[in-house]
Amino acid sequence: MENLNGLWREAITVWDTAIFGIGVGEFLSALGVFVLFLLLRGVFTRMVLGTLGGITRRTKNEFDDELIEALDQPLRFIFVIIGLYAATQVVSFPDKVDVFLGHLVRSFIAFAIFWTLYRCVAPLSFLIDKAFGALGRSTLGSSLKDFVAKLARFVIACVGVVAVLEEWQFNVGAVLGGLGLVGMAVAFGAQTLIANLFAGVTIFLDGIFEKGDWIRGAGVEGTVEDIGFRTTKIRRFDKALTTIPNDKLAGDAVINFSRMTNRRIYWKIGIEYSATEGQLRDIVNGIKAHIFDNEDFEVDPKKVTTLIHVDSFNDSSIDIMLYCFTSTTRWTEWMRVKEDLAFAIKRIVDGAGSGFAFPSTSIYVETLPFGTPELFPAAENADA
Repeated sequence: MENLNGLWREAITVWDTAIFGIGVGEFLSALGVFVLFLLLRGVFTRMVLGTLGGITRRTKNEFDDELIEALDQPLRFIFVIIGLYAATQVVSFPDKVDVFLGHLVRSFIAFAIFWTLYRCVAPLSFLIDKAFGALGRSTLGSSLKDFVAKLARFVIACVGVVAVLEEWQFNVGAVLGGLGLVGMAVAFGAQTLIANLFAGVTIFLDGIFEKGDWIRGAGVEGTVEDIGFRTTKIRRFDKALTTIPNDKLAGDAVINFSRMTNRRIYWKIGIEYSATEGQLRDIVNGIKAHIFDNEDFEVDPKKVTTLIHVDSFNDSSIDIMLYCFTSTTRWTEWMRVKEDLAFAIKRIVDGAGSGFAFPSTSIYVETLPFGTPELFPAAENADA
């Protein structure tokens, strides 16, 4: 019987001090409190966030929808922090464990704050336009806003990491000082990387091109898919993806075709030398009438220059120069307008009674060894 009493006392001792010096019952109570707040998190998500989501979906702007989506996960995490803090208040932990849990709770709070700020950068990006508008710039391109958003996220993440490390008594200043010495040595070996970073900033600030623009630069032509801190990705028209360092694009002449106001057509139309002056005038006037009376072409002299004139006497043709601009800049539409113009010019030239010239050579013979050509056959007949 005495042995059983001793065993019971040992069991009670284990029950009272088994986990971190606290009793199993107290530990289970703290765990229950923590689980309770996890369950409340699910209720909060379904009721509060679900209701707010339904309200924001009925509004016309997308800002509130994006903001609710950004706050969803951080708000869920807040219940984990509250549950952990409440659990530490239920149980009296030993001093060392209590200090550790205090640091852990405060670290989670700092993490939640900076995580919320990090996720709110995207929905609050419209404030970037307002900030730059105050500086005299009406709006920013999507690429520049992405760059500013990435920079803001990077700064928030760095400050958040420093805040968490400081909570654990980590000497961040000393580490940064040591990294400064190392950074000087690394900088000499990372000159290309630094040049690309500054070139990327130049591309963003100057607004040379945006995502989706059709450009030609650094020997590559295609559509811009992504503009990063170091490189720019361009999808060529054969669907191959090309990655170009930013310093090459910033230092090269870049043609941005997407910012064309109109697309040009420049032809030299060769007419036969047998065409009369009247026929040439009819052809020129017919082409002018087709272009100036057609909405497919831009003919406002304040915007474009349109030239349709007899230009030169070529080796095999009289050339008419056609220099005009279409209203559209889309490639497929531009090709259709060009095709219609080619058909119209063919009809105009045929209707004028002339034709298109082609390379030819004329040989003029002054004398023949057998006399004049018209007498040569007769001479043969006489000999026969």
